Amino acid sequence: MNISRVAIVTGAGSPTGIGFACAQRLVADGFAVVMASTTPRIHDRADEVAQSTVGGIAVGVAADLTALDGVATVRSAAERMGTVVALVNNAGMMSLAAGSDANVPIEQLSLAQWNDGLARNLTTAFLMSQAVVPSMRANHFGRIVNIASTTGAVVAMPEQTVYSAAKAGMVGMTRSLALEVARAGVTVNAIAPGWIDTASMTESERRAGCATPVGRPGMPSEIAACVAYLVSEAAGYTTGQLFTIDGANAIVEDAAIFKPLFA
Repeated sequence: MNISRVAIVTGAGSPTGIGFACAQRLVADGFAVVMASTTPRIHDRADEVAQSTVGGIAVGVAADLTALDGVATVRSAAERMGTVVALVNNAGMMSLAAGSDANVPIEQLSLAQWNDGLARNLTTAFLMSQAVVPSMRANHFGRIVNIASTTGAVVAMPEQTVYSAAKAGMVGMTRSLALEVARAGVTVNAIAPGWIDTASMTESERRAGCATPVGRPGMPSEIAACVAYLVSEAAGYTTGQLFTIDGANAIVEDAAIFKPLFA
């Protein structure tokens, strides 16, 4: 099977997550999509995405993207389908269950926790970008979109040192890489989602989303809509940028004026 336009979306294992929404949107826009996550559930997600669009093509790959062999597996799957023209680096989030990014003061944060958090939230994007850039350069076309976060990149939360550092680092990587590949027809941009309504959203996070000026959390499809533009041919003059999608939350000077929206 060889398809002309192939997109890779990492971190797409959750049926309510941003990665899944991005994959759905890209398939609907005519891309063949390789969806990656760390567990075999990604095969179910790929089947759902393929079935969501007539003639849609999506393939799931379970791989550890903090390791070179996992990255190679995803790249090989994509190259068997055709030319990789887009990469959405969505892999990586907080992992409280594993204790990796536990909300603790910095003096209680172990080096192992620090390294693990950076690996999942930043190194994955580095390795995947490194894997696809050579072919994008050769083809004089490519689109890379890094899903960062408002946390670290725009605002901050106490006791989230690792996550904040990783997501801020993703923005720095985005800008530097954008300059490296600009003359090759490759664009690199980042998106900073705010409070997004997924299955992992806690009640306190939902309340925070309702306290934004818009008065609600964002939807994964709203992030996917921005991704769809950034990977399009129309976005060829847009590169090295950070797009904050947070319902205007980051620009509020007096949050108290919005309390009636969720009281």
